[in-house]
Amino acid sequence: MKVCILQSNFLPWRGYFDLIRESDLFIVYDDVQYTKNDWRNRNRIKTPRGTQWITVPVHHHLRQSIEETPIDRSRPWAERMLNQIRESYRQAPHFEPYFSELAERLAAPAASISELNLRLMRWVCGHLGIATPLRMSRDYRASGEKTERLIEILRQARASTYLSGPAARAYLRAELFEQAGIRLEYKEYRYTEYEQLHPPYEPAVSVIDLLFMQGNEARAYLR
Repeated sequence: MKVCILQSNFLPWRGYFDLIRESDLFIVYDDVQYTKNDWRNRNRIKTPRGTQWITVPVHHHLRQSIEETPIDRSRPWAERMLNQIRESYRQAPHFEPYFSELAERLAAPAASISELNLRLMRWVCGHLGIATPLRMSRDYRASGEKTERLIEILRQARASTYLSGPAARAYLRAELFEQAGIRLEYKEYRYTEYEQLHPPYEPAVSVIDLLFMQGNEARAYLR
């Protein structure tokens, strides 16, 4: 059983969904502290003026978890974001029906940024043909710090392999995985370029760029 555990991101890049695709179980790690100016509530898109951020405003305070972080509904952020996306991608070959579906999901109420991210994650997985089960970290009773807590979740999930992004090499304690009998595997991101609007090519943008440009062929660009 290969398991990946990652915090929820807002419309993340294709590498995030490749991790989900390659896992037997994907656990959304949302009962941990919300981090400001991070990928939880924002991502980047391509525009004629270069890459730009699209951001969901939230209310947050110190030591608040991701799942406890509410969206700020006092501002018309969804309408503004959709206008920004429309302006940048309306000439994309597969702009519709993805844009209309995205608009519906952004407009629907969500109690937290975590709920919105999960809704969008399921939507993207459906279009990419990814059937990996998704569970929440709060479904497991885990304690400890960083690596210890991850290993406790993995034990409860009956994982034999932990699939991690490459950036985690800087802080994961590999010896603890070995002691727990869980194989530690790091993902390598090596993806084929695809045609984008507004050159030059930029790989690290939201997955909606891939959907708008490649449509039903987008799943072929995950491998």
